[in-house]
Amino acid sequence: MTKKSTPEVSHCVRTLRLKVKAEAYPWLNAAAVEVNQVWNWANETSYKAARPFAGPGQCLSAYDLDKLSAGAAAAFDYIGSDTIQRVNAEFATRRRQFKKAKLRWRVSRGARRSLGWVPFKAAQIKRKGRFLRFAGKTLRVFEAQRLEGVVCKSGCFAQDAVGDWWLSIPVEVPVERSVAAKSAVGIDLGLKTTAATSDGQRLEAGRFYRGLEPQIAQAQRRGHRRQAKRLHRTAARRRNDALHRFSRQLIDTYQTIVVGDVSSARLTKTRMAKSVLDAGWGMLKAQLQYKGQQAGRCVQIVNERDTTRTCSSCGARTGPTGLDMLAVRVWMCSGCGGTHDRDVNAAKNILLAGRCPPSVSGNESLPSVIAPRRAPRPRKAGIRSRTAAA
Repeated sequence: MTKKSTPEVSHCVRTLRLKVKAEAYPWLNAAAVEVNQVWNWANETSYKAARPFAGPGQCLSAYDLDKLSAGAAAAFDYIGSDTIQRVNAEFATRRRQFKKAKLRWRVSRGARRSLGWVPFKAAQIKRKGRFLRFAGKTLRVFEAQRLEGVVCKSGCFAQDAVGDWWLSIPVEVPVERSVAAKSAVGIDLGLKTTAATSDGQRLEAGRFYRGLEPQIAQAQRRGHRRQAKRLHRTAARRRNDALHRFSRQLIDTYQTIVVGDVSSARLTKTRMAKSVLDAGWGMLKAQLQYKGQQAGRCVQIVNERDTTRTCSSCGARTGPTGLDMLAVRVWMCSGCGGTHDRDVNAAKNILLAGRCPPSVSGNESLPSVIAPRRAPRPRKAGIRSRTAAA
């Protein structure tokens, strides 16, 4: 019996994000209002079909919504039938994803206005020189040269919180595989140090939001909402840039990258929510995963339970534990006498957990390796969550 070989991935999908010039903002804002109307119609129609007054319910698919909305493009001034079909397909996908009969309404005006969104099919957008043609409208974007030789797929125009519009197009690019200089590394995520590797490299906490928090609070007190949104965007861009630099350096250096499974969602329910969100653990994991796929790297996420207080040399759990011992950053193992840095020791244990092979004959495991758990166990977002963040 011959084993089937896994097909090698030669291409991957990346998203080009180009800023649209301000001259097209009024047209896109009007088109986004019509997109919201189509979304709300699909939301109401699907809910009525799922919860009828009599008889069994029916879950409408994107094809069913397209048949019911046939000819509706004549009632709109900015979007066409292709955009309506894309909205129906996106609505059906999100309804299956969240397993709900009714999703949130898209609000076009007011303080709770939804951010603008105009999807399109690949055949709708065409490039003519420095310009783009979409639904009979000529648009211009910054860095249009990045679209040269690119085969566009179905994308969208998306609006950010400040009000600027961006063109997001998924494109297929070849996978550039290279030989890494080093074999493997473990990464421990924390708050005092955003990321620490088993080789001693660190990404210090940037305090991206904390540094701008006084300015944001001052702008909000004065009623300058737009200025506050710009400051929020500045903090997000700084955080994204720091994480991109760090993740790119890891991908270029190591072949196998093992990361701890610390949960941001749980820690955001504690008093450390601002620091957890400012660290951007989820963004770092996502960047390592898609960059590793493009470069042919192996990125693993393992259980990091007890990695802080376990000695990476002898496996004895003699390290500091509890909230009172979070201030201890360097400790000595009473079993072997080795001195460990708290974060680097945890990163070494995480690397060992990634190298641990799954048990076949029984439940036995190596004494110095912490085996990853299959499913996270529910626990209170209190003392244990704070200990995991260290």
